[in-house]
Parts: sequence; structure tokens; C-alpha cells
Amino acid sequence: MSKYQALWEYLQKQKEPTLELFFAEIQKIIGFEIDHSFLTYKKELTQYGYQVEKISLS
Repeated sequence: MSKYQALWEYLQKQKEPTLELFFAEIQKIIGFEIDHSFLTYKKELTQYGYQVEKISLS
């Protein structure tokens, strides 16, 4: 099971073709702070029909 499984399940339930989520929203969904490992785990998104297009810290 993925560290970010709760996020992948959340995204799988969405109907929109594109989504914009803020760090606070993602952290609420997953229950912990996002760390640098997300850059590796984001590749799992393609299994759910999404991809990370842009990550912005601003």
C-alpha cells in the first residue's frame, strides 16, 4: 500500500478532468505533512488517470 493511498483514493472518486489542490488540502486528506518523497510517489497518479503537472510553493 502506498504512503499516499488516501490521496489516490480521493482522486479516484473525483469527476473533474483536472484538479488543483493546495498543500493544506492534501495534508488534510492524507493525515500527515507532505515531504520530498511525494516527488517519487506522484508517479503512482497515472494509475488513477491523473498526473502532477505543476508543484508550486508560492
